[in-house]
Amino acid sequence: MKESFYEYIQNLQDTITQALEAIDGKARFREDLWERPEGGGGRTRIIENGNVIEKGGVNISAVHGPLPKSMQEYFKVKDVDFFACGLSLVIHPINPMVPTVHANWRYFEMYDEKGNTVDQWFGGGQDLTPYYLFEEDVRHFHQTCKTVCDSFHTDLYPDFKQKCDAYFFNKHRNEARGVGGLFFDYLKEEGSFSLTDRYDFVTAVGNSFLEAYTPILKKRKDLHYTTAQRNWQEIRRGRYVEFNLVNDKGTLFGLRTNGRIESILMSLPPKVQWHYDHQPEEGSEEARLLEVLKSPKNWV
Repeated sequence: MKESFYEYIQNLQDTITQALEAIDGKARFREDLWERPEGGGGRTRIIENGNVIEKGGVNISAVHGPLPKSMQEYFKVKDVDFFACGLSLVIHPINPMVPTVHANWRYFEMYDEKGNTVDQWFGGGQDLTPYYLFEEDVRHFHQTCKTVCDSFHTDLYPDFKQKCDAYFFNKHRNEARGVGGLFFDYLKEEGSFSLTDRYDFVTAVGNSFLEAYTPILKKRKDLHYTTAQRNWQEIRRGRYVEFNLVNDKGTLFGLRTNGRIESILMSLPPKVQWHYDHQPEEGSEEARLLEVLKSPKNWV
């Protein structure tokens, strides 16, 4: 399973980076190959200063070795070895009318002292963070997520949407990071679902990403915007940074397993603002966005 999934994310990385380069029309992804001293490594691809994309990353990794003590406590296990691979992406467009997007699809195994696999699961998801709210864009993103989920089971979308709303929430701000999408973890062989079923589901979600996001990117990338709207985008990016550094489990896992810092923190936008007690004008589009972020909404 791990060989199959790693081959899948290698191919998916190629597909996504080629599609994004074609839309941007100027910038190209810079590729860095890296190795982890304890075992494994990855292929980082970063795009910056394009016509459309200000900064983005589409990264894959496959790491293995003894599970660090800090993560043993997290998983409530003793001395075990592990294997983890996944693709993680974040795209920060220039135009504030285009939402930031994040996605991740991953696979994890743990082994006993004899090398036998004792646990294995999939995780991942994809979510949208707009700065200005175009409801038809959000509905399109969620409908794409729902369609792929429904093709496997009609219970999946409402479950994984709710988990996404709960996970991507800045509790210290009492607001969502964005308008959600899908989030799932610990998808194991259980009930009527085999591990192959889980693989088929996660890869179908990965295959849906470009359909979910690129129509929005193409539709909004050339819209007019003002300096004030750009400032708002950078203020909201500050909340994105806060979530990734305070709450994100992927960031935590990467740091605790001696991952590559440049790849882990590629999700951070290049230009961000923090204003003391910033409050948007009542009745403005900016205030409308904040109202939506206060509580989850059913988009489809």
